[in-house]
Amino acid sequence: MRILFFGTPEFATPALRALIGEGHEVVGVVTQPDRPRGRSRSRLLPSPVKAVALEEGIPVFQPERPRGDEFLDALRALEPDISVVVAYGHILTQELIDLPRLGTLNIHASLLPRWRGAAPIQATLLAGDRETGVSIMRMVLGLDAGPVLHEVRTEIPADETAGELTERLAELGAFAIVEALALLDLGGVEERAQDESQVTYAPKIERAQARLDFTQPAELVAREIRAYDPKPGAWGVVRDGEVRLFGVRVLPDRRGDPGEVLAVGEMGMIVACGTGAVAVETVHPAGKRRLAALDWAQGRGVAQGDHWAPPG
Repeated sequence: MRILFFGTPEFATPALRALIGEGHEVVGVVTQPDRPRGRSRSRLLPSPVKAVALEEGIPVFQPERPRGDEFLDALRALEPDISVVVAYGHILTQELIDLPRLGTLNIHASLLPRWRGAAPIQATLLAGDRETGVSIMRMVLGLDAGPVLHEVRTEIPADETAGELTERLAELGAFAIVEALALLDLGGVEERAQDESQVTYAPKIERAQARLDFTQPAELVAREIRAYDPKPGAWGVVRDGEVRLFGVRVLPDRRGDPGEVLAVGEMGMIVACGTGAVAVETVHPAGKRRLAALDWAQGRGVAQGDHWAPPG
């Protein structure tokens, strides 16, 4: 098939590589413009998807917004059979969705209709879901509302972080889109309309949401630490400084005043919660490097008896 590919972040690159590897002709890639990155913000760097396209000699399009007759005419000239969208970062118009003769498919990182929206992976972990997966959906104008052509499921290990799950689902999405296109080519795809009564939403994550509230049960605190790892990083305030927390284990039998540092040792930093406690392995104090909780304590960053400030 002649495929027009839309995508931007690292999450989209396994799918692009898989399509190329399966012998599909990727006739063009649409990705976001080069953005400044790094501390100085002085260098413009290409998106991960653009980097792959350049390696493969694929034409690249980088409009600020995917609109306009000139842009659409350039895509029509490629004569794509189908478009595949993976975390592109812009809403497509109906004209753009309908441009290829077979329409447009999207790889979504959840089992639709559960967790439509921008942050399905974080929402999955925050909710304590035991299973997730990827859905290959036919795109429509509604938010992740199109019929599902294919899905692949996977169980979620109890200690998995958002970063780890993102990597797994990127590879699973690559596998799923190759399967879906093969089924589509054979005429063996039965499209399933989503059950609107089962819809849940996963809006974009704001940094304020990642502030920890240790009055919650330890299990919920641990979910937040895993869900916001690596970005934006679950965080709190102790000794008047902001600190992000990573690597967590629930200790259901430990007790203390919520937010109190009960101990710091080889197990990490143990903090009491509303019920139980959590052991945190590593910390990232503002303006400093990421380090083990014990090293932070030995550097007088925190001590037994300190309290994490409550939100608000």
